[in-house]
Amino acid sequence: MDSSRSAQRAVIQFLRAEVEYASQIYRRKKEVCGEQCIARCTIFRWCQRYEAGRVNIRALPRPEQAHVVTNSATISAVDELIRQNRRITIHEIAVELSINKGTVHRKIHKKHDYGKVCAQRPKHLSENQKTARWELDPSATQELLH
Repeated sequence: MDSSRSAQRAVIQFLRAEVEYASQIYRRKKEVCGEQCIARCTIFRWCQRYEAGRVNIRALPRPEQAHVVTNSATISAVDELIRQNRRITIHEIAVELSINKGTVHRKIHKKHDYGKVCAQRPKHLSENQKTARWELDPSATQELLH
């Protein structure tokens, strides 16, 4: 027997339509499904919802869940903001586009393949490092002498 939640919801809805009590539904489901039976309180909750007139057995979206669709418009908007200001933060992009910071982070790193780049020059070079640089770039040596 299919023991998925949607299958169990369908059985509960059917038995509730036949005017079975929630406790009887739980006992029957426990006999058939065994350990894979859903919790007793869940069966009681679903029975209450079906009595109140709910007809859909699928889980309804919750209002606190953010549903953001990744489309080409938001991907290009993120790319455009980064190209305008390469020092922009993920938080600033999220506020600007009114989307989640995690979504912005995924778009930057997965879709655009951007990453942090540290290109600062070292502040203190040893004498060996200085001579090695001068040997690589003779024009820098001339500039320093003039």
